[in-house]
Amino acid sequence: MRYVDWRAWTARLATLWRSSLQVRTVAITVVLSAIAVFIIGGYMSVSVGTNLFDARRTELEATSANATLTGQRFFDESVEQVGTDDLDVLIYDAARDIAAAASTPTGTQYAILRTPGQPGSPTPQDIASRGLDAGTTLISPELRAAVQNESEPRTHSQSISLPVDGAVHPGLVVGTQLDIRGAQYELYLVYDIVDAADTLGFVQQTLVIGGLALIVLIGAVTYTVVRLVVGPIQLAAETSEKLAAGDLEVRIPEKGEDVIATLARSFNGMADSLQSQITRLADLSQVQQRFVSDVSHELRTPLTTIRLAGDVLYDQRESFPPATARTAELLHTQVERFELLLADLLEMSRYDAGAVDMETEPTNLVRLAEDAIESVSALAEQKGSDVRLVAPGGYFEADVDARRIRRILGNLLGNAIDHGEGKPIVLWVDSDREAVAIAVRDYGVGMTPAAVERVFDRFWRADPSRQRTTGGTGLGLAISLEDAALHGGWLEVWSAPGEGSCFRLTLPRQRGATLTGSPLDLPPDDSPALEVEHAEG
Repeated sequence: MRYVDWRAWTARLATLWRSSLQVRTVAITVVLSAIAVFIIGGYMSVSVGTNLFDARRTELEATSANATLTGQRFFDESVEQVGTDDLDVLIYDAARDIAAAASTPTGTQYAILRTPGQPGSPTPQDIASRGLDAGTTLISPELRAAVQNESEPRTHSQSISLPVDGAVHPGLVVGTQLDIRGAQYELYLVYDIVDAADTLGFVQQTLVIGGLALIVLIGAVTYTVVRLVVGPIQLAAETSEKLAAGDLEVRIPEKGEDVIATLARSFNGMADSLQSQITRLADLSQVQQRFVSDVSHELRTPLTTIRLAGDVLYDQRESFPPATARTAELLHTQVERFELLLADLLEMSRYDAGAVDMETEPTNLVRLAEDAIESVSALAEQKGSDVRLVAPGGYFEADVDARRIRRILGNLLGNAIDHGEGKPIVLWVDSDREAVAIAVRDYGVGMTPAAVERVFDRFWRADPSRQRTTGGTGLGLAISLEDAALHGGWLEVWSAPGEGSCFRLTLPRQRGATLTGSPLDLPPDDSPALEVEHAEG
């Protein structure tokens, strides 16, 4: 037996339902149409069945009344002319006349029963037609009571299930009173109304076939109309996806003068405008990238000369007057900062030009973090900040470019020292099977929500008037964000005024893997990191 993966089929149907407007529209229309057809067809079936049965019952009650009148007349004319011994023969003759008067194409049975509780001997005896017992259960006590309690002859009817040749047919029993020589008798005529049931079945079958045909027709019409309307929309969606993918030459065919054609012309006009703007912006971007790259390269030669001259002056500053010595120190510092700015500008131009590559290798990020802390230890000591490393354990090796990660950590630690107000700085390293995370947390001035939104912008500073110890260029966080994205990772920030800031770097452990989460919270739980400080205090 072949195994059917119902879950896969269910998933495919769910995907088709979500992705296809045609399927949803046709399915909803067919379902609603089926419900409407079912309700209308059910109402019509019940109405036709009720009317058909009522008409058949009225007809048979009228036939039974005529047959009863025929039998009563027969008795009234003949019963005085015969003796008591001949009454049984007379009643059989009357029964034949009654059956003939009440005959139907499907057959009629009869029973003449003496009403119990009357004085005198029961003459004549109860009789019934062949196949119908005089005490038959087809005639219910309720029907007999209704007939017996009538002061005037009146017909009463009841629906029954009539056994016929091993089958069960719908039937109708009609009862009324007869007076035979002052004695009260009950006349019951049993009719087979299978012809009415057959007619109702044919009507119901016709309604079902017609309803199904109508639903199929509605589905076909809906599919055709939806295809005419949704087809151009799907074409527009596919064209827009191609435009988004960079194929700026694709357009929607323009046919006719209707609304769809107007949509196509408007879309093509928009595409032409976008193509023109994108081409112009791409040209401007290339000019800008080339300008930054050229300027950076061209400045290196004079900067090298200035650096050499500045180093000479800086080395001989002890022999200069105080003012001249201070000038030599300032020149040396600003030349170093200028070199860093040129290096950062060249790096950003490479990112903008898409000419950046990585040299990855398995790297222990705990050792990398220790090196980064050691590189800023003198600066941290100068500012009075204690830099701590928290590495709870895990899979610390990751396939990364160590130089770029070291640059990210240097930028994050430098910013933490500048804005940490001399308070402790904690560096977390943690990982799981899929990712590794590094978080740098300070407890300094913090940032406002508006500043957090712009913290990765190029050349942006949270407080331009604030003195920087590290002499940054304003491009460090922007480059760090690019380095993180180059690894397929995340660089995220949390900050609150007066509570400090926390930057979290999350990287996949394998190059090219997709991140789904980070091993560290943002910010991490700082109670273990500050436990030592509280203990010392």
